[in-house]
Amino acid sequence: MKLYHDYKKQFNFCLFVLLLVFPMLFIYAQSVEDLNSKINQRNIDIANLEKEIALYQNQLDDLGKQKNSLNSTLQELDLNKKKLSADISITQKKIDNTNYKIKELTSQIGDKESIISIDTESILLNLRKTNELEMNSILETILSKNDFTSIWNDIDNMLFVHKKIKENIAELKTIKGQLEDNRKETLNAKNELLSLKNKLADQKKIIEQNTIEKKKILAQTKNSESNYQTLLKDRVAKKDAFEKDLRDYESQLKYILDPSKLPNGGVLSWPLDNVYITQLFGKTEAGKRLYATGSHNGVDFRASVGTPIKAMSDGIVAGFGDTDIQCAGVSFGKFILIKYDNGLASTYGHLSLIKVSNGQRVNRGEIVGYSGNTGYSTGPHLHVSIYARDAVDLKTLPSKSCPGKVLTQPISALNAYLDPMYYLPKYK
Repeated sequence: MKLYHDYKKQFNFCLFVLLLVFPMLFIYAQSVEDLNSKINQRNIDIANLEKEIALYQNQLDDLGKQKNSLNSTLQELDLNKKKLSADISITQKKIDNTNYKIKELTSQIGDKESIISIDTESILLNLRKTNELEMNSILETILSKNDFTSIWNDIDNMLFVHKKIKENIAELKTIKGQLEDNRKETLNAKNELLSLKNKLADQKKIIEQNTIEKKKILAQTKNSESNYQTLLKDRVAKKDAFEKDLRDYESQLKYILDPSKLPNGGVLSWPLDNVYITQLFGKTEAGKRLYATGSHNGVDFRASVGTPIKAMSDGIVAGFGDTDIQCAGVSFGKFILIKYDNGLASTYGHLSLIKVSNGQRVNRGEIVGYSGNTGYSTGPHLHVSIYARDAVDLKTLPSKSCPGKVLTQPISALNAYLDPMYYLPKYK
């Protein structure tokens, strides 16, 4: 019988394909097992490095409680360098893991594409059989044959072909969906890989800055504690003089604060993943929302050097800079000013690295920089000031503390400083 021979050929074809694909699947399984083993090992390494980083952080916290001295400052720089090196190692291992994951996903994609190709061939073969069967009507088949057993076998074969086509199409849809999921996951992994590589480059820049800062301090002090204390006193005097100049200037600025243009509380997200507040907004009045002259004009967060800093809402970068270039150790150091769509603005101060440009649009949760210890800072931390958006801008202020120098930084009328804690999530 012709149909019987056709199905015998189809069975032989499918058997050949299975014999061809099975060794490939075995090799693929071995490859996946090897990749997963490497991923697991690096996850163990990452966990160990995280414990090492936690130890460095505890040591840094203990140093922060000690009196500021040349020895403690150098120790802090060394600990920060070790911690940053461990951070770099973690990032590199995450990059390795992501590369392994991409390889695994690529293998899965190749495997699924092979299955789709086989299913497609099977469907085409079945369609050809269906076409052959339907070329002759059932009546013609009956009239052309005297053997009714043969006739029913042909009809059964036709029904079998239809069933196989439906099964192949259903399987094809399933495999296609899995293939699309794999491709989406691969794209996400590649984006994550790009982000990790950028982070690695940033961490390397920060560790270079750390080395430069240590050399600078040793050159300034000639490794003498008395010289270091003299340097500190000079820095404090310059900082106090600058802050007085700034308050005098800002107190003369006129701004009518319209509370109706300010958003409700809790509209901002935290600028850090791990939140620990070391100093709150200073003296407050009018519902704990206004800044009083002479008090702390923002909130300080504990943040070791190199901690990613994120935008607290959607907005535009209105400016950035480094006051240390103009007058070292008296103000924000490296800073970013962002004006948000919700009517607020913020300054991030004492950063180690800036990742944005003027006029750049940023989204809530996007990394805009990394914390540091620049400007006037008694230890690594992040300073955040919040203002009414229209009241703050980058302005240039002549400095009496550094004669002949001018400082460019965010400046606002005193009554436009707002309590960050009112707009941030509830702090526990």
